[in-house]
Amino acid sequence: MEDFEEPEPFRIPIEDVLDLHTIPPRDMRAVVEEYLIEARKAGFRALRIIHGRGIGVQREMVRSVLSRTDGVADFSDAPPEAGGRGATVVTLGSTAKARRQSRT
Repeated sequence: MEDFEEPEPFRIPIEDVLDLHTIPPRDMRAVVEEYLIEARKAGFRALRIIHGRGIGVQREMVRSVLSRTDGVADFSDAPPEAGGRGATVVTLGSTAKARRQSRT
């Protein structure tokens, strides 16, 4: 039986745009999840995730992550000059936990 080493994690700069073209498909979901966490920590309120047009598989994966991520207030196709259907713009808001705490 061979021992397999875990691949080294790769670092992505946390900016207001994440281009998924360089990310292996098997890693995309985890990268998007971690990017959202780090972008929030960095104080970003608006993001753009570039997933490409294709047949929509990556777009749907990104939107699946966004729809279940606490702190995502809204998301939609980017405007045509920012990628249109090949990118998703994201608005970050307060987390559900923070909203619950502010009501008490």
